[in-house]
Amino acid sequence: MALVTTKELFHKAYAGGYAVGAFNFNNMETVQAITEACREERSPVILQVSQDVLENHTYYKKLVEAALQECADIPIAWHLDHGSSFEMCKFCIDRGYSSVMIDGSSLPFAQNVALTRAVVEYAHDRGVAVEAELGALAGVEDDVDVSAEAARYTDPDEVAEFVRRTGCDSLAIAIGTSHGAYKFKPGTLPRLRFDILQAVMRAAPGLPLVLHGASGVPKETVDRINSYGGEMPGAVGIPDDQLRRAASLAVCKINVASDLRITATAALREHMALHPEKFDPREYLKPARGSMKELVRHKLRHVLGSAGKA
Repeated sequence: MALVTTKELFHKAYAGGYAVGAFNFNNMETVQAITEACREERSPVILQVSQDVLENHTYYKKLVEAALQECADIPIAWHLDHGSSFEMCKFCIDRGYSSVMIDGSSLPFAQNVALTRAVVEYAHDRGVAVEAELGALAGVEDDVDVSAEAARYTDPDEVAEFVRRTGCDSLAIAIGTSHGAYKFKPGTLPRLRFDILQAVMRAAPGLPLVLHGASGVPKETVDRINSYGGEMPGAVGIPDDQLRRAASLAVCKINVASDLRITATAALREHMALHPEKFDPREYLKPARGSMKELVRHKLRHVLGSAGKA
């Protein structure tokens, strides 16, 4: 099966009351874990990369091509996560991506509109979908670094004008999530602002919405890492039931990155501690891949609701 656009995936997700998982990958084992779980669960999937694609484009493209070949019976989109410039988005559009995100959320409203519109015009002429962002999430992840002071919820009053003037296909909104693993303190109960979500839905009926920064690190995973010499503090993510509720409304894409990395790290450290004599990457990367696969399976079934939707 050829790549599909996120616009195509979101049309079905919106109507069906589920979200499609957008999983960040950086190596072969991660792609295998993601796509094997999605194939077995019969789920559509978005494979996405961040801006280091400029340095590793050829390798990433070959990994996506392999995924398409191995999982020809499920729909797969290839997406640029957090493109920071027109040139970055153009680079990916010209090289076969089916979807790009232009992140102008740190800019004043008018500049965000102008930048997003330029990317939309270029992308749509080439059959590529565009995700934009309005509002800014706090946290640090890959090339994204936003202080708590600079973070802000999406203003529903700006949404209709932004969508009308840009023509974007989907919109990432800030309703209480945060980038990276270290965000919500243990003992706190993070909550999504469903009042803002519903106001955005009223402002732009039918528009597919996106949640970034929804990952969290389960306590058992933190304890597992620390038991093998780690020093990771606990972190709490948005509860699964809140994400599932958001997916049943208008949230058609939920990003997953930190969870994959932390889960793989826990499995890797455990294997190395239990088998210090092992030195073959094929052996110690296998449990890391397996742990990521089970995490993806959990997301498909219990968070996204996309299992069986391929």
